Amino acid sequence: MKRAYKYRFHPTPEQARELARTFGCVRLVYNKALEVRIRAYAVEGRRVSYVESSALLTQWKRSGEFDFLFEVSSVPLQQALRHLQAGFANFFAKRAQYPVFKSRKKAAASAEYTRSAFRWRDGRLTLAKMDAPLAIVWSRPLPEGAQPSTVTVSKDAAGRWFVSLLVEEKISPLPPVAANVGIDAGITALATLPTGEKIVNPKQERRDRRRLARAQRALARKEKGSNNRAKARLKVARVHARITDRRKDHLHKVTTRLVRENQVIAVEDLTVRNMVKNHSLARAISDASWREMRSMLEYKAQWYGRTLVAVDRWFPSSKLCSACGALHERMPLNIREWTCACGAAHDRDVNAAKNVLAAGLAES
Repeated sequence: MKRAYKYRFHPTPEQARELARTFGCVRLVYNKALEVRIRAYAVEGRRVSYVESSALLTQWKRSGEFDFLFEVSSVPLQQALRHLQAGFANFFAKRAQYPVFKSRKKAAASAEYTRSAFRWRDGRLTLAKMDAPLAIVWSRPLPEGAQPSTVTVSKDAAGRWFVSLLVEEKISPLPPVAANVGIDAGITALATLPTGEKIVNPKQERRDRRRLARAQRALARKEKGSNNRAKARLKVARVHARITDRRKDHLHKVTTRLVRENQVIAVEDLTVRNMVKNHSLARAISDASWREMRSMLEYKAQWYGRTLVAVDRWFPSSKLCSACGALHERMPLNIREWTCACGAAHDRDVNAAKNVLAAGLAES
C-alpha cells in the first residue's frame, strides 16, 4: 500500500526563496482556476473540466501578464489544478464542502511534486529548479529500497519546513489475538476500556493555555501590517504547534497500543462536528481530538489486519446495564456511578465501554 513519511528539513536561503515563489504561484493558479469555474457555472451553467483548466494555465503563461509562472516548476501548478478537480468531485459527491480560495495571509502553504519534478538518488532528494539536495532530518529510515512517487513540500504557520515522501510499502498484518476492546471516548479520561482501565487525557491545550493567552494578547497589541505583528503571530503559531505535536504523539502511542493488543476494536460513531456546537464543551472536545483518534485507529487497523467497528451513534451505551441488559430511561451526565435493579454496580464509562464492545462484536 502507499504510505507517506514526513520529515523536517532546513532549506538554504536560495531554496527557501524558490519554494516561496512556488507556493505563491500554486496559490495564484488555484485561485484563478477556481474563479473561472465559479464564473462559468454562474453565467453559463456549465462545469469546467481539468483539461480545460490545464489549457487555461498554458494561456496564462503565454499572455505576458504571468511570465513569472515560467520561473517555477510546472508540475506543482498542474497538481494544484488536479487538487481543485478533486475538491469539486468530493463536493458533488457530498464528501466535502465547496472549494474556497487560498488566502495569501495564511502562513501555511504546500506544493506537490510528482516523479518527473524531483531526483531521488542515494537517499538524497533534489527538487526541480534546485541545484542542491534538501537537508532532511532523517528521524526514521524509509523502507529498504523505497522509491518516492510523490513529494509534498510544506511550511506550517510556525515557520517549520516539512517534506512528505509517498512510497509503496508492504505492511505485514500482525498475528491474530484473542482480545477485543470497546472504547468509550471522554474528556476526563480520553478512552475508557471494558477492563476498567481509563487512559488519561493529557489536556495538552490546557497545559499551555496561559502561555497561549499571553502570546495572543501580545499579538493583539501589535499594529496590523507591522514586522512586530508578524513576529508575534509566529510566537502564537509556535505555541499552537507545540500543543498539536504533543497531542498527536500521545494519540499515536494510544492507538498503536490498542491496535497491537486487540483483534476487534469497537468505537462510538460520534458526530464531533455537532458536539462542538455546545460552547461549554467545545474547547475540551477539540482538545481531546476524538475524530483524529478514530482516524488513526481506522488506518492502523487496515494496515495491521485488525477490525474496527463503529457502533451507531444512537446506541444507548450509558443507559444499558451490561450485566442484565436493562435499559434505563434517563442517565444524566452528573451520574458517574449507579446500581442496576439486578444488583450490578456500574461505573458509567466502564459500563458504556462494555456495551460498545458487545454491540461491536454483534455487528462484526
